[in-house]
This record gives sequence, structure tokens and C-alpha cells, in this order.
Amino acid sequence: MPDPHLHETEIAVVGAGGAGLYAALTAARAGARVTLVSATPLAFTASYWAQGGIAAALAADDSPDLHRQDTEVAGRGLVRRSAANVLVREAPGVVDDLQRLGVRFDADRHGRLALGLEGGHSVRRVVHAGGSATGRRVVRQLSAVVAEDPRITVFEGTRVSALWTDGGRVVGLACEDGRAVRARATILATGGAAALWSRTTNPPGSLGIGLMLAHAAGAALADLEFAQFHPTAVTGIPGREGFLVTEAIRGEGARLLDRDGERFVEELSPRDEVSRAVWATMRAQGTDHVDLDMRMVDAGKFPNVVGALRESGLDPATTLVPVAPAAHYVMGGIVADLDGATTVPGLYAVGESACTGLHGANRLASNSLTECFVLGGRAAQAALGEPAPRPATALPAPPREATIVLPERATQEALWTHAGIERTAEGLRTLLDDPHPLARFVARCALLREESRGAHRRTDFPELDPALDGHHAVVRGDDEPRLEHWA
Repeated sequence: MPDPHLHETEIAVVGAGGAGLYAALTAARAGARVTLVSATPLAFTASYWAQGGIAAALAADDSPDLHRQDTEVAGRGLVRRSAANVLVREAPGVVDDLQRLGVRFDADRHGRLALGLEGGHSVRRVVHAGGSATGRRVVRQLSAVVAEDPRITVFEGTRVSALWTDGGRVVGLACEDGRAVRARATILATGGAAALWSRTTNPPGSLGIGLMLAHAAGAALADLEFAQFHPTAVTGIPGREGFLVTEAIRGEGARLLDRDGERFVEELSPRDEVSRAVWATMRAQGTDHVDLDMRMVDAGKFPNVVGALRESGLDPATTLVPVAPAAHYVMGGIVADLDGATTVPGLYAVGESACTGLHGANRLASNSLTECFVLGGRAAQAALGEPAPRPATALPAPPREATIVLPERATQEALWTHAGIERTAEGLRTLLDDPHPLARFVARCALLREESRGAHRRTDFPELDPALDGHHAVVRGDDEPRLEHWA
């Protein structure tokens, strides 16, 4: 008699953000049966809140090589060139494919895609949908297409508790509600871990869930010391604490001002530079914020940002917006190759949960959504080539014990204090005894990297060490992390 709690599929996808939705659709369009497991309802993921756009070399004065160069400059000597080449060459194609799937991007009056300028980009190359509502528009449309595809089964409001393994291979997953999914390949698209820090732009669920699932199954993690802090998150406005004001607004002329109303930074420098400048200015002037002046910006281009601020009682058309840095994006994650394959057979990771070396020490703005679609599609195609697992009757029982640990507030405060924009060995060592495993891994990777590079700044090692170019801190099992060179 069939087990009513066992679901058979070909490809299992965990997470319904941009990467997970696109991976599921890619596999389904290739004829595969797909099961998509989402802890939230469709169209309510971290990608939904993404205000940035999709970076792709589409303009006449742009090229994939120029896009790669900008990516490498932002990544501070740690970008894996092979990963960057894949992204920049395939990005224009995924923009075309998203349009075929029904996504409508912003266009000028001639019908040409309107390209935005963001920090670290040398030319306009960021495609938006609804101005700063790109994530919302894309995720809504892909969710609608997924819901209508008969080859895709969706488990909404379902949390994965552990990965199902057989002899070192992932053969599916177990859910908290007692259901299990057997699949030839499992793709983790669970988002990032920036909500492990107490002040964050991320939704509360961005706690590194996929990283913990993968690590428990034996997968390697890397680059956890590199947490990017977005420089312009709203502060001091009740109900909007941590609300991200996209840097596309700075691309349209908004300025950052200190307590005296003076500019103190080039607003379109890479995010690590701007965040450090904001942080240094706050400390020097004894304030808890700087001001973002977007009074000259066309409010119609950023309806969700302007609307959210006005709902909170602040009109950015007439009033300065108080902002301060907040944890935004962890460059590290589950070690994955250029097809999303992890170090465990049958397991793939894409999007912010993965670490391919693409972002190096500091992610270039709007490369993250691009990565979701480029790597999500590649992982789905590669996953179709995995062998079918043994029959369920021959497999070990699905795991019953959860492999996920949720952080206490004290952990989040400790990460903000000791693994924030500036770190010291003394502070990082206090995290080594933290009850949360990812907090300990962050500290161990940050202690190993005795230099300052991109989003990782050690005040006791303030200089970049050229000998560490191309070297990534890799965590394998419970061993101490090691620096490994990635070509």
C-alpha cells in the first residue's frame, strides 16, 4: 500500500523566490515533474521585496566584458572569474526569457528597455519592473505561471526539516508536517542569512535555513565572513525600521548628507565603501543616522519606496530620510559549482543560499537577481541528468529530527555587535561559543581572514592582503575553515 506521506517527483525545489520559481519552471518546461516546497505562500518571499533590478549588458555602450570588469572591481579580488563570465554572458538571455514568461519590464517612450544606473556599475545596465518594485513584479508573474503548470506541485506553507540522504547522496527531503519527497535531485533556493543580524533589511525568515540543511547533509559552506551592509536602510521611523531605500534612487541623483547637510561620499561607489563612510560619519558626529536627500528624484519612478515612506508619515519629496546601514546580503553560502551542484551528490544550491564565488567580497548591485535566474536555470538543467534514486522501499527512512536551529535575539544582537561593519579578533572570539551554528561559522571564517577586504573589515588587520586574492574560507563538516584558492 502506498505511503500517503511520501510524494514522488523528479526535481524537488525548496524555496519560491526568484531562483526557486525559475528553476522549477525550467525543469518543468523540459518535461520534468517538479515539487516546489515553500515555507511562505507563493509571491511572498525575500525576492518579492527586492527593490533592485536585473543587471545585464543590453545597452549599445555596454558589453559582457564590461559587466564582468565591474563585478570584479566590486568583489575586491575575490570574484571567481569563471562564475562572473557565466553570469554576464547569460544575463541578456534570461531577461529575454523572463519577458517570454510574461514579465513586463519598464520601457522608454520608444518601447526600449529603460536601464538604470546603480552603485559600482560604469554604465546603465539595470532592468527594472515597476521602478523599485522589480522583485514584486517578477515573483508575482512567475508564481502565476508556476501555479498554472500541471507538472509542478506546490507545497505552500510547508517547512523542510531535513534533507533525506542515502549513502552520501541526497534523495529528497523531509517536511515538518510529516510528509517526505523523493527526488532524483533537490535544489535549495532558500534565500540568505542576513536576518541573523539584529538590524537587517531582510524578512525575518532569512536565517540561513538552506545553509543549515545542506551542512547537516555534509555539504561545504564558504565565505560566511562576507556580509554586505546596505548603506541606506530607514531608521527611526516606527514601522519602517530597516526598510531598504534602493540605491537606484541614488542613481537618479539622491544624495547622502551628514548632520551639517554636507555630502561626505560619492553615492554610487560600491556598497562596502558607502556603508563604511556612513558608519564613520555617524561615529564622528555622534549621530544614529545620516540623511538621504531624494527631494529632486522623480517619485513616480519609485512608487513602493515613496508610498511606504508616506504611509509612515514622511514625504521624501519634501523631507530628508534618516538612514543607516543594515545587514543586507551574505555573499557566502553553500559551496556550488557553475551548475549549482554542491559537494553532496544530488544536491544543488542557487541564489543567495549558494556560494559560487561570483560576488567575491562585495556583491555588485543587482547581480543577485540576475544570479537567481542564470544559475537557477543552469541548476535545473543539470539536475535533470541526475540518476533516479533507489525505490523508496530500499531507502533508509526519511529523517525525523530537524536539522534547523533558530537564533535567539541575543545571537542576532551579538552578530551585529561583533560581526558588523567593523570586527576585531576579541569581538569575534565571543561568538565562538554562541549557541547558533552559523554564528560560530561566521566568526571562525572572519577570524581566519586576517585582512580587510570588501564587506569584511578587521580593525586589527586594516589592510588588504594581496596574497589572499582568490582565496575563500571553506567550512567542511565541523573542521576548522581553511582558505582554498578557486580558479
